[in-house]
Amino acid sequence: MKATFCKPKIALLSCLKGRNRYCLSNGRISYYHDRYGLEADAVLHLEDGRYALIEVKLGQREIEEGAKHLNKIEDLIKEHNETETQAPLREPDVKVVITGTEYAYRRDDGVYVIPIGCLRD
Repeated sequence: MKATFCKPKIALLSCLKGRNRYCLSNGRISYYHDRYGLEADAVLHLEDGRYALIEVKLGQREIEEGAKHLNKIEDLIKEHNETETQAPLREPDVKVVITGTEYAYRRDDGVYVIPIGCLRD
């Protein structure tokens, strides 16, 4: 999995600051909620079709919960693709939990934990 945060970072930062609902130059931000009660705080869609699932959690304790939600969504997509071969869904390219903590890292389950401070201009 290739994770490049240059352009998505600009789009995400712009949207988090409330400047634009849709960040047209680098992609767009949407919200995900399904009939199973799964949700992601944000979905960053890039123009080339790649997308990132994003959860925003304030503290260290909520990181596990956010990662669990993102992994459940990915599992649901994989399950759909196993049963529905004619119209498969693209799996997320990146799963991110944005936090108020100090350190950025990649978890063993592939979820990136990124402090909100890393998204500064």
